[in-house]
Amino acid sequence: MLTFTLYFFIAVVVIQLFYYLIVFGKFSFSKVQEIEAKNIPISVIVCAKNEEENVIKYIPLLIEQNYPDFEIVLIDDASSDNTLDIFEEFEKKYSNIKLVKVKNNEAFWGNKKYALTLGIKAATKEHLLFTDADCYPTSKDWITAMSAQFSKEKTIVLGYGAYEKIANSILNKIIRFETLLTAMQYFSWAKMGKPYMGVGRNLAYKKDEFFNVNGFIDHIQIRSGDDDLFINQAANADNTTISYTPESFTYSTPKTNFKDWFIQKRRHVATAKHYKAFDKIQLGFFFISQLLFFIVPIILLAFQFQWILVLSLIGFRYLFTWIVIGFAAGKLKEKDVMYWYPFIEIILIFTQINIFFTNIFSKPAHWK
Repeated sequence: MLTFTLYFFIAVVVIQLFYYLIVFGKFSFSKVQEIEAKNIPISVIVCAKNEEENVIKYIPLLIEQNYPDFEIVLIDDASSDNTLDIFEEFEKKYSNIKLVKVKNNEAFWGNKKYALTLGIKAATKEHLLFTDADCYPTSKDWITAMSAQFSKEKTIVLGYGAYEKIANSILNKIIRFETLLTAMQYFSWAKMGKPYMGVGRNLAYKKDEFFNVNGFIDHIQIRSGDDDLFINQAANADNTTISYTPESFTYSTPKTNFKDWFIQKRRHVATAKHYKAFDKIQLGFFFISQLLFFIVPIILLAFQFQWILVLSLIGFRYLFTWIVIGFAAGKLKEKDVMYWYPFIEIILIFTQINIFFTNIFSKPAHWK
């Protein structure tokens, strides 16, 4: 029985190495990306609901973008605070701002996808660039960097939505490592020709892509997923590319307590169950192989069965995963989280298990 367990552990390590070296290595070891400005007309779309503090701080950073031809479509989704008033002031002051006022609709109450649909229809440019109201670009060349990846064939661009660093915060390192790992996954699968998700904090696509799949209609009843479910449906090997130059990043303020972050992750996991079958299988297979990598060797080491080989396999796996994630962290400017990698990985695995069982017994909350 222990011999079988050892062979099973070897198989788990091989699966892990396949993911990290073959799949994730597609992004991690890719060459440095260059920016060749296209200067195509762009509509930047921001949807906000009760975000008065954030829009005051961040909309000016969008207005200051160094780009020759862009408009900003501000969508107020029936806010009950001063968000709409602030948007109206911006609209009066800047000629390239268009305001979309969304009133509560009984059929789509609290559904961000309904508000985004109105904003997309109101946009006058064919190429759309999305970010959230609580996000800001890392540079004045954000539009240039993201739009540079558009081409005649590539009409969907997946970007990186990072989180701010908070000094001396373990939770912050966990959040940023999880964000790094997720980006490494969806960037790599996109490069493999199997794009499965993107993040609304930093995402671009041509308006035609939205209407080709009838917008969000196939998953309109699901409150979340205006980014990843749309990409899961619309993206393919031919029309999708990625943008990972530092100028293309956006940042947002991360959660500062575990409970709020846990609730956020519950929404993400609940949405993922609606992905295509292949994407659910590959994500599930990766997670299970991670979990088994920690459980199976405990059994072998408890019996001191081939302990030198078991420890060698553990070290071998960590060596290569550290290298692969480290290269990805370098590209995405997240190198500092690598010092905590093994510790954070264990926390994330058992957090995901907790989320899985919690979501079975209760539904997570969505758009505000």
